[in-house]
Amino acid sequence: MSIHPLDAALALEPLGEGRFGGRTHPDWANMVGPFGGITAAQLLQACLLHPQRQGEPLALTVNYAGAIAEGGFEIEAAPARTTRTTQHWTLTLRQGGEVCSTGSAVFAIRRPTWSAPELAMPAVPPADQVPAESKRPPVEWPRRYEFRFVEGGWPDYRHAQELPDSRTLLWVRDQPPRPLDAPALAAIADVFYPRVFRRRQRFTPAGTVSITTYFHADAAALAAQGTRPLLAVATGRRFTLGFFDQSAELWSDDGHLLASSHQVVYFKE
Repeated sequence: MSIHPLDAALALEPLGEGRFGGRTHPDWANMVGPFGGITAAQLLQACLLHPQRQGEPLALTVNYAGAIAEGGFEIEAAPARTTRTTQHWTLTLRQGGEVCSTGSAVFAIRRPTWSAPELAMPAVPPADQVPAESKRPPVEWPRRYEFRFVEGGWPDYRHAQELPDSRTLLWVRDQPPRPLDAPALAAIADVFYPRVFRRRQRFTPAGTVSITTYFHADAAALAAQGTRPLLAVATGRRFTLGFFDQSAELWSDDGHLLASSHQVVYFKE
């Protein structure tokens, strides 16, 4: 039985003292280096594998300091402080002695409490009523996902007419299907192409500088989602002076917000 592409990329080797060795995987290649979502998933995986880890993921911030070249890299995951409820981590990914990514994570002991939503899941057709998208950008990582666009599909560069907003709404899941867990969710939080592509309908050099993902569900809730598609929505906030930010939500198919994220992106003319 072949290993799933996500699990292949998440296969980190413990090196001792909170260090883990990994390698880039060709299935997750982007225009420059690997897909940012897989880097986020690998950093989170280092925490999950650490023998001192307590609790479940609550927040993950990844800062992309430089491109990761094809080959091996090392992740250092260090618990900075542990309380009765939360555990705080610092993360560094190095390659060839240089820092490529930094980050932080917060894990938490989740306890039963009062619970209430304020956001409502967008009203959309069920995933099986939305055709799967066959078109893909000319990079490898989008092939690792099934995309069913409800609104705001891949940008059409034939018509460089600026749109009034940058919203995208789609059903998405790993391809081939894989039961949902925290690393998979961390990767999916970054599946949205830069909102400047959507807004301007033209290719613009761009790259994520920093992304923070908040996890609103525990492992049991993610396992309950199984391999069914998530509803994902993303929109930009403001585009100015070479940077913009975009926000995203990831919903279970039965209407529960599983994660939300916010990222800041560099772009140029």
